[in-house]
Amino acid sequence: MARLSPNEGVFRSGIDRTPELVSLGRISSPYGVKGWFKLVSHTQPRENILAYRLFTGVVNGVSRMLEMDEAKVHGKGLVAHLVGFDTPEDVRLMTGMELMIPLSDLPELSSEDYYWHQLQGLKVVNVAGQFLGRIDSLMETGANDVMIVKPCEGGLDKHQRLIPWLPDHVVLKVDIENKIVFVDWEADYLI
Repeated sequence: MARLSPNEGVFRSGIDRTPELVSLGRISSPYGVKGWFKLVSHTQPRENILAYRLFTGVVNGVSRMLEMDEAKVHGKGLVAHLVGFDTPEDVRLMTGMELMIPLSDLPELSSEDYYWHQLQGLKVVNVAGQFLGRIDSLMETGANDVMIVKPCEGGLDKHQRLIPWLPDHVVLKVDIENKIVFVDWEADYLI
């Protein structure tokens, strides 16, 4: 049950005709002298971002269309180049820019799989019926992914919780339609 596919942050455009966007990665820092940059990928596996070429770059609320013409695995990371950005100075202006695509461009998942952005904001309720909070974000730990559950209005208390994403053991059911994740997790665990 429920393999996660991370994608940080969904950006909703202010124009109704523009699709919702999801970040696949961001520009980290210049690499070399020809406009290449270190690419931080939010995809799993990280190389999946290399399959995309057209992005909406978003930084400080400003967006622009970008085309990635070259990209590759380099050591333990990724490096890439954008059309028209040929110097380290060009790249420095874009440092921190999120590289986004329309949600509709993401591959379809099976009914048992979820993108991280689909889980953000969902209520987390345990087997005792206690509302523990809402999923703020998810993080990779190596062993398994972890939900960061933030307290919110109507929640049990004011404690943040880190709940492991362990399908069939901790995560019992994900109800995307009703925006609830049911967990086998006691209210006093790890707070």
